[in-house]
Amino acid sequence: MPTAQQSQSHIITDHDTIRKWVEERKGVPAVITSTRKNNETGILRIMFPERGKNPSLTEISWDEFFRKFDEERLKFLYQEKTQDGNLSRFFKFVRAGRT
Repeated sequence: MPTAQQSQSHIITDHDTIRKWVEERKGVPAVITSTRKNNETGILRIMFPERGKNPSLTEISWDEFFRKFDEERLKFLYQEKTQDGNLSRFFKFVRAGRT
């Protein structure tokens, strides 16, 4: 039986932990394609290719992802497990200073 701790959300900025969480769920760093202008990275997202192609997203490198993540002073809010104990894909980006 899962514990309440497993379904709790966590907020981090650690690049290694973020990358590990995303890759464990077969995700890749991405941006909203329409927001990439004049060599700007655009709005960050995580894409899960196994869920199907999303034409509004473009995959980017981890270096580009974390450069924008740090520039924007973002934090990564995520959940390890769902309440029923399954691997969770719940995440969102929050601005530093906000939870």
